[in-house]
Amino acid sequence: MNSTETALPATDAPWIVMKFGGTSVATLPRWQNIGELVASRQAEGARVLIVVSALTGVTDALKQLCSESKAINRSEAARAIAQRHYDLLDHMQLSMPATLGERLEDLARLANEGAATLGELAWQAQVQAHGELMSSALGAAFLSHSGLPTHWLDARDCLSAVALPNQNERTRLLSSMVDSRPDPALAARLAAQGDVFITQGFIARESQGRTVLLGRGGSDTSASYFGALLKAQRVEIWTDVAGMFTANPRQVPGARLLQRLDYEEAQEIASTGAKVLHPRCLSPLRESRVPLLIKDTNRPELDGTVIGPEVRAHAPSVKAISARKGITLVSMESVGMWQQVGFLADVFAQFKHHGLSVDLIGSAETNVTVSLDPTENLLDSDAIAALATDLAKVCRVKVIAPCAAITLVGRGMRSLLHTLSGVLAEFGQLRVHLISQSSNNLNLTFVVDEEVVDTLLPHLHDLLISAGALRTDDSALFGPSWQALYGNGESVAATTAWWRDAQREALLELAAEKTPRYVYHLPTVRRQAGALKSLGAVDRLHYAVKANTHPAILRALAAEGFAFECVSPGELQAVSAIVPASTPLLFTPNFAPRDDYALALDTRATVTLDALHPLEHWGELFHGREVVLRIDLGRGLGHHEKVRTGGSGSKFGVPLDQLTQFLQLAQTHGVTVRGLHAHLGSGVLDAAHWGEVYVQLASLAERIDSVVFLNIGGGLGVPSHPGEASLDMAELDRVLREVKAAYPQYQLWMEPGRYLVADAGVLLARVTQQKGKGAYRYLGIDTGMNSLIRPALYDAWHEIVNLTRLDESATALYQVVGPICESGDVLGTDRRLPEADEGDVMLIAQTGAYGKVMSSHYNLRDEADEIVIE
Repeated sequence: MNSTETALPATDAPWIVMKFGGTSVATLPRWQNIGELVASRQAEGARVLIVVSALTGVTDALKQLCSESKAINRSEAARAIAQRHYDLLDHMQLSMPATLGERLEDLARLANEGAATLGELAWQAQVQAHGELMSSALGAAFLSHSGLPTHWLDARDCLSAVALPNQNERTRLLSSMVDSRPDPALAARLAAQGDVFITQGFIARESQGRTVLLGRGGSDTSASYFGALLKAQRVEIWTDVAGMFTANPRQVPGARLLQRLDYEEAQEIASTGAKVLHPRCLSPLRESRVPLLIKDTNRPELDGTVIGPEVRAHAPSVKAISARKGITLVSMESVGMWQQVGFLADVFAQFKHHGLSVDLIGSAETNVTVSLDPTENLLDSDAIAALATDLAKVCRVKVIAPCAAITLVGRGMRSLLHTLSGVLAEFGQLRVHLISQSSNNLNLTFVVDEEVVDTLLPHLHDLLISAGALRTDDSALFGPSWQALYGNGESVAATTAWWRDAQREALLELAAEKTPRYVYHLPTVRRQAGALKSLGAVDRLHYAVKANTHPAILRALAAEGFAFECVSPGELQAVSAIVPASTPLLFTPNFAPRDDYALALDTRATVTLDALHPLEHWGELFHGREVVLRIDLGRGLGHHEKVRTGGSGSKFGVPLDQLTQFLQLAQTHGVTVRGLHAHLGSGVLDAAHWGEVYVQLASLAERIDSVVFLNIGGGLGVPSHPGEASLDMAELDRVLREVKAAYPQYQLWMEPGRYLVADAGVLLARVTQQKGKGAYRYLGIDTGMNSLIRPALYDAWHEIVNLTRLDESATALYQVVGPICESGDVLGTDRRLPEADEGDVMLIAQTGAYGKVMSSHYNLRDEADEIVIE
């Protein structure tokens, strides 16, 4: 690099503080990368202050040096540390810079003398400070030699530690805090000296002139202190990942990059388990309103995470789910504590006495339970035992360990509770020891047994996305997944929706003719049919006709070899008029009148019964017939109560406690039960579900000699939210083959509906007008719940795009509404879309199922017509 190519900053140029961690300063290529990054910031017209950590492993080596009791061992350790820096100098082809030489000599002297002169803690601080002092001295020499004049700055001349109440000597010297009020004099002094400076993280100076350390995460915190002191344009934390993610990506590869956070959210995520950023570093920036940017040193082209003041133009969303292991719970119980003045004071005095910091607190009339986090406490068995002994003087004590704290973080957490029913249900299967909802409305924490965390966390992340609580559709907040950014290429890319590229112009032409309009893409129907036909264990696939009754779709699926499942005489008649006479039909009504059964029994359809009433009151109608019995297995599944079709809260199926009575009625009337059927709900993405249903039905069938087939229903989920996991068809095939092998005597039937046709259909509409009301922007279109009732009926989420402006940036946050005179006529809430104009064509995706078939003439609005693309 050539310094003459970089324009000199103006006299009032802003400061950019750039922090680089240990791995970023450990090799020659990394330092070359730093030089290029700093030069690019100079090209922006900024002055740059570089904050560096010690070379990787050096801080640990210095701590080990401090633990050695013999001078010879300390000196040997100091020489090994020095050699690390000699080796890097050699790679850089640099001679020893004076600043680094002084630091190395000073370290050798401190190692030889030991702690006698300075005192143990002050000596440790002085020794451990040398990691950053040496790396910064080396960096200043390299950058200057490379053509980027860089001034070495001693951070201790700028960062002044402040004494805090209740601080002991250890925390004062090894975990200090700094006055970070903006200092215009410092900014002016540095600007007069040069444009690029390099200094140390982790260290400061206290009022007596002694070197102090800033504790865990000290380098991040140093960068923030400097950012606040200089009132910087921004602080950049350069690390080995692109930023903060919605979960630990090493546990959840589908975790999404968080592109924008406010200070409080970022601090919660950092303090509840994320390792990218130390929570202490955010407070100085929040007070001075300086933004922080997290970037990947190896891939600077990635956007990273921006942390700054709260931005109101976003939908409430869970931003991240994090976990902390090694949590210890202390449960304290006493009947005498109820309304007892001073009880809590006595209890917490014991924690203070033992030097333990309490994290979470839960209380009842006779119990207080608190958690202890190992990152903030030394939690060995002796410390816990001593605490319990003293607490036992005032209450009964129970220690619960090892535990883990799982935390959902997001601004406005209380307003999201209604979307979390599916997530909360997962905790119903576990031992939950403590639930804590933060007073700042930023997090919700569950403390569970530590052993369940590794498998639970990825599952909960998927549930948050599918429930719409983690709003991955908002492109301003959520970026690509970890897999997409850093994956090894083994993951299969999501299939591009058919309407997004190849058919876009055709759809725009169809919308120009008329809106609203449903459009169905038959190749997508055939593709989904092919996926289902790959399930080798399934003997018969029925299409659930209620999902979409369009004749072209019925013909296409009949040609693919599907049978058909109908729920009304009208569906039976429609199907019979279109499909070949040899095509099997299944009739599965619910609370239908007697005449419906009579009509069905005169067709080729196999009839399903799901209540006692038909046999109790119309037994003669079924005499000598073969039927299917629909069983309620006692539980339901799905994202919303209205799509769950199992359990006592659902009207479907004969409950298990009535099975014997049903079989007695069947025997009385000469009815043969040929099949058992169970369908628990829709939108299921867990392949294991259908195996469990099959096993339960098979165990029941073994009590009924006449059963020859088991119908495990449908409900195969279709991912709608960006990043939501797809149903693993290969895993489903494996599960079904495994259970079929255990019960080979039974045929296996399924009856999917939405899986076949949802992705094949879109609803086209036009923008009519816009309206602003308070913080909301409403975007009106020319159809609503009369054409698509799923969002109003059971909070279904459909992707909505502006097809006219598909390639434009999504900068507006809209509530997408229709013209129906109902408050519930909302098709999409808080949708990030391009700025729209009247007449723009809007596309609502995944409307091939339960769209047109559920539409109405409500408000005497015309129904949308239907178009088929072959």
